[in-house]
Order: sequence, then C-alpha cells, then structure tokens
Amino acid sequence: MHETHGSDLRLAFRFARRELRGGLKGFRIFLACLMLGVAVIAAVGSVAASVRGGIAADAREILGGDIELRLLYQPATPEQQAYLASTGEVSDSREMRAMARPATGDQRTLVELKAVDSAYPLYGIVDLDPAMPLADALAQHNGRWGAVVDPNLLERLNLRIGDSIHVGDGDFEIRASIAREPDRGAGVFILGPRLMVADASLGSTGLLQPGSLVYHVYRLKLPPGTDASAWRDALKVKFPAAVWRVRGLDDAAAGVSNFIDRTAMFLTFVGLAALLVGGVGVGTAVRSYLQGKTTTIATLKCLGAPGGLVFRLYLVLILALAAGGVIVGLAVGAAVPAIVAGVLAPRLAVQPEVAIFPRPLAIAAGFGLLTALGFSLWPLARARDIRAVQLFRHLVQHAPQRPRLGDIAAIVVVGAALAALAFASAPDGKLAGGFVGGAIVALILFRLTALAMAAAARRLHGLSARRPGLRLALANLYRPGAPTAGVVLSLGLGLTVLVAIALIQGNLGREIRDTLPAAAPSFYFIDIQPDQTAAFDTLVGGFGGVSDLQRVPMLRGRITAMNGVAIDKLPHKGEMRWVLEGDRGITWSASVPPGSRIVSGGWWPADYHGPPLVSLDREVADSFGLRLGDSISVNVLGREVTARIANFRELNWATLTINFFMVFSPGILEGAPQTHIATARIAPDREVALQKAVADRFANISAIRVKDALEAVGRILAAVGDAVQLSASITLLAGILVLGGAIVAGHRRRVYDAVVLKVLGATRADIVRAFLIEYGLLGLITGILAALAGTLAGYLFQTLILESPWTFLPGTVLLTASVGTVITLAFGLAATWRALSQAAAPLLRNE
Repeated sequence: MHETHGSDLRLAFRFARRELRGGLKGFRIFLACLMLGVAVIAAVGSVAASVRGGIAADAREILGGDIELRLLYQPATPEQQAYLASTGEVSDSREMRAMARPATGDQRTLVELKAVDSAYPLYGIVDLDPAMPLADALAQHNGRWGAVVDPNLLERLNLRIGDSIHVGDGDFEIRASIAREPDRGAGVFILGPRLMVADASLGSTGLLQPGSLVYHVYRLKLPPGTDASAWRDALKVKFPAAVWRVRGLDDAAAGVSNFIDRTAMFLTFVGLAALLVGGVGVGTAVRSYLQGKTTTIATLKCLGAPGGLVFRLYLVLILALAAGGVIVGLAVGAAVPAIVAGVLAPRLAVQPEVAIFPRPLAIAAGFGLLTALGFSLWPLARARDIRAVQLFRHLVQHAPQRPRLGDIAAIVVVGAALAALAFASAPDGKLAGGFVGGAIVALILFRLTALAMAAAARRLHGLSARRPGLRLALANLYRPGAPTAGVVLSLGLGLTVLVAIALIQGNLGREIRDTLPAAAPSFYFIDIQPDQTAAFDTLVGGFGGVSDLQRVPMLRGRITAMNGVAIDKLPHKGEMRWVLEGDRGITWSASVPPGSRIVSGGWWPADYHGPPLVSLDREVADSFGLRLGDSISVNVLGREVTARIANFRELNWATLTINFFMVFSPGILEGAPQTHIATARIAPDREVALQKAVADRFANISAIRVKDALEAVGRILAAVGDAVQLSASITLLAGILVLGGAIVAGHRRRVYDAVVLKVLGATRADIVRAFLIEYGLLGLITGILAALAGTLAGYLFQTLILESPWTFLPGTVLLTASVGTVITLAFGLAATWRALSQAAAPLLRNE
C-alpha cells in the first residue's frame, strides 16, 4: 500500500516536471499575484523588524544610558542623587518647552529646550557643524553662554552661526548646529526644534518657576556586568515612594517602536488584502490551465490513471510554481529595508538595521503558500473528477460536479490556517478579527453577487430578443466559462480596499484640515505662574481680535492605584493603558468644565469642602471597570491623594480645547506649586502679533500654535497615508491583473464567438457594442458594490478602531466606482479588439 502510494507520488513528480518543461504559459498572472502580495507583506514586516533592530542595536545611545529616570517638576533628592552616583556614572539634564527669539526681529518660535551637564552624553557623541567638542560649544565665554541648535531653528528665525538667541531672560550665542543628537530618537511627535544649552546656564533664563513643566532626567551608565533588572528592583526597594518613571533598554524608543508596530500592522493587512485578491487570480489561472488540460486528464483516465494521481500531479505542479512566486516576492520584500533605510533614519531619528529578517519572511511565505493552496484546491478537485468520456465531448460540455465533503473540509482547514496565521502575526487581535471577518464576508458577498448577476442575465435574456447586442451581452454573463465570477471577485475586492483606504485618509485629512481648525483654539499658553494670571488675562483678553479665552490651573500627577490596587497589578486595557504610563494633567473645579457632559453621577456643590472627590472620563472608567464610588490614588509632587469617583463625564477631545480626564473637587490641590494653562482664538493674520506680545511681556510663558501641532500630526499621517495608499494601489494592481487573467482565460471562446458572429453578418461595431455592454455591466455593478462595501469597511475602521468622527465623502466613492467601470471596459475592449482581428478561415477550418 505504502509502496504504491510512493510510486504514485514519484510518478506525479515526474509528470509535473514534464509539464514545467512546457513553460509558464497560463501561470504568469498566477505568479504575478503571488509575488505582489508576498512582497508587500514581506517588505512591511522586514521594515518594521529593521527599525526595531536599529532601536535594539543603538538602545544605549537612543536612551542615553543603560537606565533613564525621569521626574516632573522637582529634581531627585540629594539622597537619591547620591545613591544613583554610587551605582554608576550619572548624567543629569533638564528638558522643557520654551519660546526662542532672535536679538532683532519679530519672529518667535517654540523650542524643545534641553540643558545638559558635563557628563552628557554617556553613550554616543553629539555631532556638531562646525565640528567642535560639545563642552566648548556650550561653555561661557566672555560672559556669554553658548548654545547648539537644530538646523530648522536657524531657518525658522533666519539666524546664522554666531548670532544671538534669547530664551526666557537668557541670551545665548549660537555656536553650532546639531548634525546628530544620539538620544533624539525617543519619540515621533515633536513640536519644536531642539535648542541645547549647558545646565549651569538654565538659571539665567528665569524659566525655572514653581510648577513649571520641567522634566529632570537622570541617565546612568552601569558598570559592566550589572543586571539592569536587578538594579531596578533594588532601586524600588530603596525608594518605594519615588515617583520617577524608569526606563531601560527594552523600551528605549517606545514611542517609535509602537508607531512602527501599528503602522506595520495596518500595512500588513492591506498586503493581505492584495494577497486575497491575488488568490482569486490563482484560482482563475489554475482553473483556466486545467480546463485546457481536460483532454490530457481524460486520456490519463483512459489509460488507467486514478483521480488521486491526477490531483497529486497538478498539486505538485502548482505548489512548485507557488514556491517560485513566493521566493521572488520574499527577495523583493527582503531588499526593501536597505532601500528605505536612508529615508526612515532622519524621519525617526533611528538608524534602521539592514539585514535579512527570517520571521517576517516566514510569515509572508506562509501567507503566500496557504493562499495558493486554498484557492487551488477546488479547481484541482474538479480536475480530479474529470471523467474519461470528456475525451469524446466538446470542451464546454462539462458534467455537473458537486463538491465532496473532503474537498470542502480541506478548503476550510486551509482557510482556518490563514486566519490563525493572521491572528498569530498581528499584535492587535481586534483588528485581526475584523480583517478575517471582513475578508470572509467580502468573498461571500462578491461570489453571491456574481451568481445573482448570472441569474438575472439568464432571466432577462429572453426579454432582449429585439436587441441582439444586449441579448449577446447578457448571454455572455451566464454562459459556461463566463468570466463573471472572476471579474466581480478580483476587481470588487481591489476596489473595496481602495475605497476604504481613500475614505479613511479623506476623513483624517478633513478632520485635521477642516473640522479641527474651525473649532480649535489658535494657541495653548503654558507655564503661566499664579501671580501672572491677572496680567495675562488683561493682556490677552484685551488684545484686538482675541476670543474664547479660557484659563485653568494645572498640575501633573501619576495614577498609583485604583480601588487600592497598585497600577503594576492592574491589567493594562487596550488603548487606555496610556493613562497609567506617566504623569497626566489634572485640575480642580467648582463647576462642570466647558466641553464636558456628565453622563453618570452628579457634580459636587460649588462650596464643597468634604473628602476628596474626582470626576473621571467615562471611556477611561469603562476601560478599567470603574464604578461610581470607587477610588483612585494619584501621586502629586510626592504626595498621594486618594479620591472617590463622584461622576463620569463625556469629553469632546476633537475641539482641542482644555480637557482633563481627571478633575478634582476644590480644597485639595490649591496649595501645591502649580501653573496655569490657557487657550485663545484669534484670526490667523493676528497670530504672530499675539505670540510676540505674550513672549515679550512674559518670558517664561510658552505659546504653542495649534496649527504647528496639527501640521506635526499631519506630517506623520501623510507619511503613513502614502505608505498605505501605495499598498492599496498594489491591491488594485493585483485586482487588475486578476481581471486580465479572467479575460485571457476566456479569450479562446471570445475569438470563436467573434468569428461566428462575423460569418453570420454582424459588423465590427455590433460585436464591439455587445462586448462593451457586457463589460460595462460587470464594471458598473462591481464598482457600485465595491463602493458600498468599501464605505462600510471605512466607516467601521474609522469609528471602531480609530474612534474618530466619520463623514461620507461621495466624490471619493463616485470616483472609485467610475474607476472600476473604466478599467473593466478598457480590458474588455482590448480583449474584443484582439478577438476581432482573428481571421475566420483558420479557426473554422480547425473546427
């Protein structure tokens, strides 16, 4: 038994090898579809691994040390500093945002100010232009401190090396621009260019006020062989009440890493969509190829070959071809990191690692092979069941075939394996589930649409007797071997992805460009001291054109426990885990803040003086399962405050006005060192004047232009959008390839029909009109369905995954439906023209 099976398998390999000698005719679309999908998935995974590898390789430089400790408002105590110095080499720096201005001129701009000590940097070097030691560039010469700046700052303020720049009350000489800052790559969202000064000079700026948003950063270079994890445990035991945020090499650039992971996940699913579309092409190519082998298979059956041998023969052939296509796709994907490394490095401030990354390539190969196998099983099963009598019948006379349970089970198993691989390779199970479910629904939907079109064409066929062109077009939609199913599936899936991506991009862009600026303030003002509030309100409130001035007190605090459970024991719930990962802005208020709506519980009385109460954002509460009456503990400047939840609010973050997810009752925090923040709206042509007036009157107050913040977000979204759009275009390209394959598969029948019609007296115009009606109907119906499906997919993704407002964009949808119709008509016209150029005599003579 086993020997016979082995003999059959060897025979299958032998026949498959002989088939391959005949060339790849009929499988070019098959290979192109697989290569495209695999290349996208492999490229996206490899680029993500490349960035993560670059972070891991340069983790010490990116972090600035083996360990980083970050404190807000207050520096470490002398005891804490002494302990840190006893365990390793320490570099102390302070970071904040401030306003910078030239010695002359009206320009003002926000900068990311960094004051460093003589030990900085512990790892790597700061490259300056012109080249010089950092200590010399920042040192005090002739009573003036030096500064080094991001080249963008020179451009913004029209400055040159050697010019003076004012920050707060301090005056600095620009001595060099920063070509490379080793620990700059810790995030992707940066509001202003870097300005670096000596730590000893920071006192001259007047920016160090009580409650100012100053981060004190301590970086440590541990002795060789030190276990960083054990060091962190010892630090926690030594200072259990310390509120610093501790980071190690494993999260040196957590912001960049998370950004890359999320972007890669979206792009991977777009690549999977391309591969799914390609799978339809795989099935079409295999079915067309095997239909051309009907005589060969029937002959083998006449000679005694069992169906299993036929199945294995062509399965080996298809898997060999699939392996070739996958290998080419992997080669393309593996080469992408080296190509894009130079583009990503300056954008992310991380040097990606250029290497071959086995895991993403293995995942891409798995998707490619499983897709090829899954979409080939049904055509292979039909080929296996071809009877010997087919040798003596016309090719179009196929006996009806019902799928065997074993065939259905095999297809289901392969589909389940694809779904499992999608879940296993995706960091977000919710998004993976949405993609898998959406793919299944889309396949079923477009398949049912193709069946419905064929059934409707069959019903309408008899009613079109007086219109021969329409009658022929309808007959072509349901005749044996009609391309209806292939066209609807391939083009429909590709257009659906394109519609969804276009609508998501359009909504995000519209929200940033149109909706937000209309409702958002023009400026955020931060670091307003309590003794400056009256003068600030007078200046800004009385400034011509200013409206909607709002100001509230603010502190920063870190949640330490919920209902008495420490945060390290709490489950981090999805997108809301950010509330636990650092210091968060908090305030207090006697009345409900503007822009908030109470959805549960009640607000405290205006004259409330009882135990601490807190109002919480409803989404945060739902994420952690909090209820009215539960407690939250927050560490503010080393003091822990525990408050009972009095109500839940619904916040409208989209307005970009002042919102806090935690608002405390009065009487608890007022005595702590604090600052105020404010927002104001003014006409765009008055923004520069207001910014100058505030900066000149209050050197310590920083003005953040909302337009600049939105542009920073827009640049990030534009970069992601370009990559997603490229991937979506590849999906559409796969759909076009499959569409071409479906038309090519029916070319022989199309030529025969055209020749017969010409012999019967039909003109070239009659034939072209009939075929264009056929493809016009296919393209129009497919485009409309894809527009509906893509709109639904985009809506669900925008509202459930991104949790952003949604607006229907009819122009985008109409354009996509038109694209579908035009593409189908173009391919149909090209195929028809080729058919019409066929001479009648040779074909009829052969018949």
